[in-house]
Formats: sequence, C-alpha cells, structure tokens
Amino acid sequence: MPLYAATIFFSAFLLFLLQPIMAKQILPWFGGSAAVWTTCLVFFQTTLLLGYAYSDAVTRRLSSRGQARLHIALLALSCALLPIVPGAQWKPLGSENPSLLILGLLAATIGLPYFLLSTTSPLVQAWFARSFPGKSPYRLFALSNLASMLALLGYPFALEPWVTTRLQSYGWSGAYVAFALLTAASGWYSLSARPARTAVAPASDGVRTASEAPPTRGRQFLWTALAATASYLLLAVSNHICQNIASIPLLWIAPLSIYLLSFILCFDSTRWYRREIFLAVLAAALGVMAWALADQELTHQLQLQIGVFCAGLFVACMFCHGELARLKPAPRYLTRFYLMIALGGAIGSALVGLVAPLVLPAYFELAFGLVICAALLVFQAHRVHPIFAVLGVASFLFSLGAAGWGIHGFYENTVSATRNFYGVLRVQEWNAGTANYHRSLIHGTILHGTQYPLPELERKPTTYYTQSSGIGRALESLHPSMRPLRVGVIGLGTGTIGTYGSKGDVYRFYDINPAVIGIAKRDFSFLSRSDATIEIALGDARLSLEREAPQGFDVLAIDAFSSDAIPVHLITAEALAIYRRHVKSGGIIAFHVTNRYLDLVPVVQELADAAGLHAVLVADDGEEPMGSRSDWVLLSDSETRLEAEPIEEAEEAIEPRAGLRLWTDDFNNIVQVLKRDD
Repeated sequence: MPLYAATIFFSAFLLFLLQPIMAKQILPWFGGSAAVWTTCLVFFQTTLLLGYAYSDAVTRRLSSRGQARLHIALLALSCALLPIVPGAQWKPLGSENPSLLILGLLAATIGLPYFLLSTTSPLVQAWFARSFPGKSPYRLFALSNLASMLALLGYPFALEPWVTTRLQSYGWSGAYVAFALLTAASGWYSLSARPARTAVAPASDGVRTASEAPPTRGRQFLWTALAATASYLLLAVSNHICQNIASIPLLWIAPLSIYLLSFILCFDSTRWYRREIFLAVLAAALGVMAWALADQELTHQLQLQIGVFCAGLFVACMFCHGELARLKPAPRYLTRFYLMIALGGAIGSALVGLVAPLVLPAYFELAFGLVICAALLVFQAHRVHPIFAVLGVASFLFSLGAAGWGIHGFYENTVSATRNFYGVLRVQEWNAGTANYHRSLIHGTILHGTQYPLPELERKPTTYYTQSSGIGRALESLHPSMRPLRVGVIGLGTGTIGTYGSKGDVYRFYDINPAVIGIAKRDFSFLSRSDATIEIALGDARLSLEREAPQGFDVLAIDAFSSDAIPVHLITAEALAIYRRHVKSGGIIAFHVTNRYLDLVPVVQELADAAGLHAVLVADDGEEPMGSRSDWVLLSDSETRLEAEPIEEAEEAIEPRAGLRLWTDDFNNIVQVLKRDD
C-alpha cells in the first residue's frame, strides 16, 4: 500500500508542478496574454483525458503482465525525451494562430511525459484494487489531488522566487526519472503481489450503495456534465481574475487550487459535502457572482472581485465534485468513472479556451457558465426537496437576467467589437452630433485611445499622450534640436503618438494584436494624418526587437502597461537590455506605467539603477476633457537629456519601495507592487 500511495502522490505532484513551470516559460513568447494559461489548461485537461482513456482501455483489454510491460516501455521512451525545455524554433513570428502554436509546442515538448503522469492515478488505483480487493481505492484519488494542490501552492512561494526557470525544468526532468522508476516498481509489484485478505468494505462507504451493475449512459452523461461545469468555471474565473491584474503563476494557481481542494474534500470523506447546505449556498453564491459580474461599477473593485469569484468557485466546485462523489461506481468501474470526469474536464476547458474566443464577441463565457451551473443545480436539487428546486430556479433566473444586463451594458455606445486570443476590443462613440463628439478604443475595460474626429481636433494628442504627458514632453524636448526623429512605440492602441510626427520622422509601432492594427487604420486617423513615415511591426515587441538590427531610436516608448493585465516580460532587466540596444546614446526610453492596481514606478527605477541609467517621473493629471491622468518614467544614459526644460519642469521624485527586488525574466513579484492606497 505505501508503494502505491507514494507512486500516486509523486506523479500528481509532478503533474501539477509541470503546469506553471511550462506555462511561465512560454508566457513571454505570446505577449504575456492571460489566454496563454487558458490555452495551456486546455492542453492539460485534454491530455488528462487521453491518459484516463489509456488507463481504462489497458485495464479492460490487457492482462496484468501486458499492462506492466507496455507502461514500463512508454516510461522508458518518455525519459529519452527529457529535459522539458522548449526549443527556440517554437517562438512565434506573429502571423501564426497562437492557440494552435501553443498546443503544438506543448505536445512536442511535454506531451508524452505529461500523458504518462496523467495515466498514473487511475492505473495504479486499478492495480491497488486488484491487490487489495476489499479496500476502496477512492481515497487514493483524494491523495493525488492533495499532492497536486501542494505542488501548485509550493510553486509561487517555495520555487519560483528562488530557482531560475531553466533550472526548474532540469530539476523537474530529474524528478521525472525517479517517478518512472517508482512507477515501474509498482507495476512489477502488482504482478507478484497476491490479493490481500481484507474485509469487504461496508455498503455505507458512500451516501448511496455502490452497485455492481455497469453504470448507465445517463449516469455517465451526468458524470461528464458535472465535471465539465466545474472545469468550465475554473477557466472562466481564471480568465476573469488574470485580466484584471497580470497573467502570473500566483493568479493562475489560486483558482486551480480551489478546484483541487474541492476534489480532495469530496473524495476523502462524505462528511465534507453536506448536500442540503451546499445546494442552498450555491444558489446564493451564483446570484452574488452574477451581480458582481454584471454591475460595471464593481468591475474595478479588485478585492471584491477576487473574493467573490474565488469563494463562488469553491462553492460551485464543491457542488459539482460532491455530486460526483455521491454518484461514484463500484471500484471495478473506476477507470470509466475517471474517464468521464476527464472527458468533462476537457470539454469544459475547450469551451472556454478554444470555442469562446471564436464564437463570443466578449468575455461572456463566465456569465453563461453561471447560468449553466444554475441549471445543473435545478436538475439535482429537485431530487432532494422542492424548496431547493425553488432556490435553484430563482438562481437560474437571476443569473440569466444578470447575463442579459451585462451584455446590454457591453454594447451601450459600442459601434464595433472584436475578440481574439489577445483580448476584446470595442470602438465606442460618445456625444454624437455635438462639439464634444469623440471615438474611443476600449481593450477589455481599459481606455486605449480617444480621438475627436472634428477637423480642428482630430490631430490633437489625447488621453495619456497630451503635450503635458511624459511622452509629450520627451518628444518636445528633442524638437527641433534633433531632426528628423526616429521613434519606436511598443503598443499601437489608436496610434495617438503618431500625431507628434513631422516630415522626415519615422515612427515605428510594435503590436502583437492584428485586430488593434486593423482598428487603428480603419476607425481612427492618427496614423493616416501623421506627417511622419509610419511603420508597423506585427508580433510580440520583445521578440521582434530581439530579431531586428539596432533601430537607432531617439525615443522608445513602452506603452504596454496601462491595461490591468500587464505583460511582465516587457519590464524586466533583460527587456531593458534589448531596448538599450535599439536606442541611440543620449536617447530616451519612456515607460508608460499608468495602472489602476500596480505601482510600477519603483520597478522601473530599480531597472534604471541596475543598468546605470538616469530616471525621472512625469506624473500628469491630464486636462479634461481630452487628457487623462498618466504616469511616465523616462530613462536615459544622459542626465543632461532629462534636464531639458519641458521634462525638468514637470518631473517628480521617485519614492523607493522597501524590499523591492530587481525584476528579471526569472523573478518578478506582482504582490510587492500592489498599490497600498486602493
């Protein structure tokens, strides 16, 4: 028994430790988008399904000796594919489908090892059931989920801050070899061990007696539906949280740990899932989540959003997994049971990660997920007591109404909307027919540029880029002393910075999202009316700059951090080194660090100090109605350059943050820079 338990524990630990290790390695290649983690979860859930299907097939069709021989051969082959370090050939060029590229990369790099780890829990439980026919193997399932959660919780606190990403990969690869040996030992032991003489488990092992009859198709469909709903909500809530701060392991892990905790509790013992309590609490929780999602005034209340949706996810997963535990079959059908759970997990993740971006114009999937969960609540609650059915119907109707309210609010003043891997974009028009008529680009819930189309106003810089802003002052300080200018801009938005261009200047914009480029050209005229030559490079800016010859920029503006979810890989020491290679001596690197939740100013100051650069902060309140509050940190290797009058008259002292550590590709800590006032 200890051998089986150790094998399952170790395999689950490595299985879930691999997820953040691999996702963090490839995150910078795809712009730091929150969709990277979602797409990774689609791969993980789908591979888990394949692993469970393999376990179900071999336990039914192969002899005990055949199972062991096949599995050991595959383990040996997987070890030959180590270490799990993705090759540089997988870095995107900008024209590929990001989701398909990520799935292909993961399949080639970790596909077989992850697949074999996925098979371990159901396969070893089947071996356990054969060796100990009177004992229930389902607590081993709870043990595997405990190991998974420990791996996830340990990563952001015990591993990520101290061990470089590459060393994490090599260390994991070494541990995988040890796992392969341990699994091989379990396989051979299962062949030599005689069935233990144990007392038959009592019929009251579960809430209902496990029948020896094969599970019906209806029962298997219900298993799948419950698992799919929990998986769907996991990804939808993860998306919702990551979009509001940053796509980082800490925020990936919180919802996934909640998801696993519910598995642990529900399959450990019947005492944790009290059906009547959770049915009533879930009805209330779904209503609260629906309200928090639909009410736009609550959108940017970060603590409320994280608290409501993490707590709500726990209640919903306890319901789904608690019902699964009540419906579990006899041990002889456990591989089919796990297969249906894995099928549901894969369906739920695919709906959020692959289908929703293609068919939904915005992030409506969470609202729809709440409605689906409420419908499932009604289906299950009517079997318990009419009062729970009434609560379920009320929850369903409220969630449906809130979803409609949220969709209506999304389309208010919206003239066009589009969605892809990198997010949701809306073009909105305000005050049509008046002198204050203007058009804005919204990315998610964040303003990314505004233009006043009236002839006398359409070439005026607006929002974060007015003449009193940091970037406006930086460009003004170089005109007319340095003509013509070569300016680089990371993050196109509406192309507002192009309004500063004069004849002979070159403004080169970098953007990873092709939809942004289309909107900037179609719905706004900042680029077409600029006097400068406009160049646009499609793809992740950092990867593009790595491949390009030195551009000789006089100014390089990094305008990628005003969204609530920031691309961390663009604000590290390694990123700054790339920027410096493309900026002339005496030039300016301008970081736009306006952000609702994060104080990025001291982060940039640390980068400047480490690189031996001078830094000043220009905080601008913005003149209404055309201006917006903005924070720009200007860096240069020339102190004189930053003492130019337009900059010096507006600069502010940068207050250091105690204990802040230099951000690198291997270390960055979002928690340290959360704004303390909010």
